[in-house]
Amino acid sequence: MIEIKNIRKSFDDKVILESISAEMRPGKCNLIIGASGSGKTVLTKCIVGLFQPDSGEIIFNGSNMFAMNKHERKELRQQIGMLFQGSALFDSMTVEENIAFPLDMFTNLTLPEKRKRVNEVLERVNLVDANKKYPAEISGGMKKRVGIARAIVLNPKYLFCDEPNSGLDPQTSLLIDKLIKEITTEYQITTIVVTHDMNSVMEIGDNIVYLHEGKKQWEGSNKDIIYSKNELLNRFIFASEFLQDAKQMRMIEDLDNKNKLQ
Repeated sequence: MIEIKNIRKSFDDKVILESISAEMRPGKCNLIIGASGSGKTVLTKCIVGLFQPDSGEIIFNGSNMFAMNKHERKELRQQIGMLFQGSALFDSMTVEENIAFPLDMFTNLTLPEKRKRVNEVLERVNLVDANKKYPAEISGGMKKRVGIARAIVLNPKYLFCDEPNSGLDPQTSLLIDKLIKEITTEYQITTIVVTHDMNSVMEIGDNIVYLHEGKKQWEGSNKDIIYSKNELLNRFIFASEFLQDAKQMRMIEDLDNKNKLQ
């Protein structure tokens, strides 16, 4: 579990995050949502240690990251997998070489052992026999799956996904959401997803943190969000036609259930 305790961060006297506290739970998809400029990216960079907050704590399984020494931080970072918005694959490397890159950097595995592990994660993301292809030869959805395979190749405890559905069509987005959810549950990973995609919110949002102008305004599940009375959150999510329809459907279901009881 990751505990975020009273995180404050400012740049040049401009406060970006103000007293943010939340829990990111293992085996769950923890989503950070909010409009552009709400502080999502800055909060995520604080969590992974790229930014030092002005005050507050980030607790990984009981240990404060900012109290760790250099060796402890290195060990922690090896437990973190990252899926970047643009997949961030090396164009000059094959799929196999891209996925093996963290193994080359952080392990002493033999070449056969690395190939075995690469094939295991390729099978897990449904990309068998894509080993020798280059990023330019595969689709956007396949690149995302390669990115996921690389992110989990070291068996991380924590998985960070930055806008995983960016640039994908709706059908492919659903497949990526499903894959992230399956991997999170299967390996009991603490997954944090930064997203603008309201479809993702409803599909995989086990725990959702909504930021507005650097403050946490709401926290709950995708089941709770439909019934939220938070005005700022409603204004944000009702920009999505999907959630408007979902709320209407829930209201109809509630009305039907009340009529049945009568």
